[in-house]
Amino acid sequence: MKIMTRLKTKLSALLPFIGLLCAQAQRDMKTINDGWFFRKASTENWQPVNVPHTYNLDAYSQRNYYMGKAFYQKSFVLPEVPQGKRCFLKIDAASKAADLMLNGQKIGSHAGGYSAFTFDITPYLQKNNTIEITVDNSRKDITPISADFTFWGGIYRDVWLITTSEQHFNLLNHGSDGIFISTPHVDEKEATIEIRSEITNDATEKATLEVIHQIYDPQGKLQQTLKQRLSVKAGETQTVRKTSAIGQPQLWSPESPRLYEIVTTLRNPKTGMELDRSTHKTGFRWFSFDGEKGFSLNGKPYKLRGVNRHQDQAPVGVALDDEAHRRDIRLIKEMGCNFIRIAHYPQDDALVEACDEMGLLAWEEIPIINIVPDTPGYDDNCETNLTEMIRQHYNHPSIIAWGYMNEILLTAPGPDRPEWPACRERTVKLAQRLEKTLKQEDPYRASVMAFNMTNLYNEIGLDLVDVSGWNLYHGWYVGQLNDFNRWMEDQHARYPKRPTIISEWGAGSDRRLHSKHPKAFDFSIEYQQTYVEHYLPFIEGTEYISGCTYWNFIDFNVAARQESMPRVNNKGLFYNDRTPKDVSYYFKAMWRKDTPVLHIASRDWPIRTGDINEKHPVKIYTNLDEVELIINGKSIGKQRPANCHTVFNVTLPYGTSTLKAQGDKNGQMVEDVMVLRLDAMPDLAKGDELAINVGSDCAFTSDVSGLTWLPDQPYSKGSWGYIEGKARSTTSEIENTTDGPLYQTWRENLRAYQIDAPSGTYEVELLMADVSRSRPQLANLLGRGDDGQAIADSRFNITICGRRVETDFSPADGGHYRQAFRRRYIIQNKENKIDVLFETLKGKCHLAGIKIRKL
Repeated sequence: MKIMTRLKTKLSALLPFIGLLCAQAQRDMKTINDGWFFRKASTENWQPVNVPHTYNLDAYSQRNYYMGKAFYQKSFVLPEVPQGKRCFLKIDAASKAADLMLNGQKIGSHAGGYSAFTFDITPYLQKNNTIEITVDNSRKDITPISADFTFWGGIYRDVWLITTSEQHFNLLNHGSDGIFISTPHVDEKEATIEIRSEITNDATEKATLEVIHQIYDPQGKLQQTLKQRLSVKAGETQTVRKTSAIGQPQLWSPESPRLYEIVTTLRNPKTGMELDRSTHKTGFRWFSFDGEKGFSLNGKPYKLRGVNRHQDQAPVGVALDDEAHRRDIRLIKEMGCNFIRIAHYPQDDALVEACDEMGLLAWEEIPIINIVPDTPGYDDNCETNLTEMIRQHYNHPSIIAWGYMNEILLTAPGPDRPEWPACRERTVKLAQRLEKTLKQEDPYRASVMAFNMTNLYNEIGLDLVDVSGWNLYHGWYVGQLNDFNRWMEDQHARYPKRPTIISEWGAGSDRRLHSKHPKAFDFSIEYQQTYVEHYLPFIEGTEYISGCTYWNFIDFNVAARQESMPRVNNKGLFYNDRTPKDVSYYFKAMWRKDTPVLHIASRDWPIRTGDINEKHPVKIYTNLDEVELIINGKSIGKQRPANCHTVFNVTLPYGTSTLKAQGDKNGQMVEDVMVLRLDAMPDLAKGDELAINVGSDCAFTSDVSGLTWLPDQPYSKGSWGYIEGKARSTTSEIENTTDGPLYQTWRENLRAYQIDAPSGTYEVELLMADVSRSRPQLANLLGRGDDGQAIADSRFNITICGRRVETDFSPADGGHYRQAFRRRYIIQNKENKIDVLFETLKGKCHLAGIKIRKL
């Protein structure tokens, strides 16, 4: 790819390099994230960008986001090409594949979107230099090829320029820096530390060198100095090992993340000149997984309590700065977690370093998901990605498990299909290959795989890992909540010696949806709370379950998802902007014993609609023994929480009320205060708008208009409601609206909708959508959301207050399938009632919403 001379000249002028690279011998590292130019293959227009950068912000707004090639370029000037030095270009991640050129010459390629890669660029350097990187997020021979997350393309982590002397630690070992620290034995009295160093001599002559390791304790005191001489031939890379014992080690744990620092120096023993230096931190800990006793850390039983974490945050996608990664770990720790599943791919060094420093045990994995394809080169790339992950993050004491497959049978053909034997064979073969590689690379950590809800994993040989992770969604995608308990009890009865962990469990929630009668897949805030309040006590109270990682820490982008919030998997405990949902405080109350927790769980439902005498639930999450609720200065009473929560059912005055919860924790008074507003039920006679979410038990509040659409109800005299019909729902995305949930529930085959109201002129608005041609759903939904087929080819008449307003009608007229239909009618109510009558001509009549306003 050629760059225009004018552009190249402009870049050179705008982006002067730092001048002559240092004459001193030691390593120099700097990011070169600024001053890049970028374009997609589909356009000729170059844009100035900085990295981290992704070209898939379109994933926030459309299902079919761009997948293909894109080009990045950067120019810099070297006043003098360095002599006696080596220069390396390191890219921390480019998804999914990258081809690199420097000054028109190819310097290398990398397959894999989540690991770092490094190239020696010394032979290609000139005074004026142009880096060209082609990135492609569409490759089918590179994992992932199918998954419930967006495959963000771009150079979305840091780019580094590294200079070293000609004798240096090996920077070309799968993106690592060639130094590997392990602790093969640890107990309270003594620990063994082994340091493996790879030294490269890029000079033209043999060199005698010395490797020095200085080990500092967590207080910064020098504990040991280890030295070793070696002779390295020209062009050779040599590995040296040094082992030592550390007496009375200060142990690392999430509660006390004590880190030792190892400074490794390469020097010329004759001159004393320092040639290269690298610093790492390590921690001394030991752990085990047991099928009966669960997990133990440093010799004591220890329940793993954590979340899964995706790295997306709007509006930048995955192109996050380091401080955003560190922020996430702080939030996860504050919630009470001691564990994280870094899902579903290796993440930024900053994240893993924060796990070490703040204290989070970690499971990290590569993204082999849903199915193993019969694609040339795929298996080789998977093994390379696994090796890269392990070598790049080998030195982090927070990591206790490496994973390499997630729900790998989810989209595989069933055992009754002719394709099954071949698929099964290649899946098991790849798993065996990766398990062997994992143990060769790191015999000191556990191997783990995440299974979805089928026993086939145990039956076909995928139970070869040290720990079985289970992704279980009973009471959400399938079955009832108690089916989760039964599943785990059955698995333990069958395989009592096999260590297990709940690697995923979760329910979606949409802040716009609320219900006093929540049910699975209504996406109400309240059902997510019900769900976690069932699962977590069972996990905590079951000894053989090592722990869990809730799915997910945040609401994250999935371009292909539909549901109540298109392009969002909304199972998070935090919103995507990292605002906590109320339910996150349940976890904090369960897991934080070191601090009092008291939270009125109504931030997600601060504005309600109801009658003055109606009871409204006010939930409180807490680890206190007793809680008092005070509303507008008056005590409502005290309650003793169970399962870290309690609910006060209270009446509220119209308007705003101040709610205060208070209690005592070891003599310390704790309180939480918030404001909640109750709006009166709409009064049509006063000009209020009556909006009804037909077919749903949820109130829906539009985040655009602020209008609340009330839950549906059967008609009763003097009120309003449906006459006959059945409630249905879909998860298909409804187009041309931001109020999708209003159209995703409806009542079909209703005879009428009646609203008793004073006579007069009214505006009646009807909402519906024809979802008979529902969109294909992700396999991860396990068949949820197929109700839309029920209204296929429906045509009907609509009469309001005796006047025919629609004849032989369908909301899909003109081919408008899955699109919001919203039409207003001006009618005369002469009989103190507004009745909307439906006459089915074909299929099934249906109504998704109705809004009434007196004119």
